[in-house]
Amino acid sequence: MSSLKNEYKSFLDDIEKNIKNPDDLRYIKERFAKFMDVIIEKLDTILDGKNDQLEHLLKMQNSLENRMDKMQKILDNIEKDIYSDDGFDFEIICPYCNAEFVVDIDENKTEVECPECKNMIELDWSGETEDDESCSGHCSGCSGCEPEEDDEDDEDM
Repeated sequence: MSSLKNEYKSFLDDIEKNIKNPDDLRYIKERFAKFMDVIIEKLDTILDGKNDQLEHLLKMQNSLENRMDKMQKILDNIEKDIYSDDGFDFEIICPYCNAEFVVDIDENKTEVECPECKNMIELDWSGETEDDESCSGHCSGCSGCEPEEDDEDDEDM
């Protein structure tokens, strides 16, 4: 900005030195001042527009940063849900009342109380049935059993 001031002062000094008629000098100075006012007004308008654009960009940047922070929190929660070592939920269907409820997996737990009927449900984490041969096949909680065939149907054929 100081170079602009120096150039302006140099211009005024130059015209004062080279223009001898005081009326002409005054006219040139006034006309040049009006011209400079127009230029300065245009520059102010341009600067105001640029400042508005800059403010808009800063607001957009803040908005995007906030959105990115929210997305990062969501991603962190998803990652926590997927890779969490804190334990997992296990869905249980009560064999007494068919109520469905969720408990945390804890292999040290051997039984859990049904929140509906208050009966104790034995937990077997091995995935094997206790006595596969003694299963009658008529329970609603076992998917490995086949229903007994009715002998009367065989006789009809």
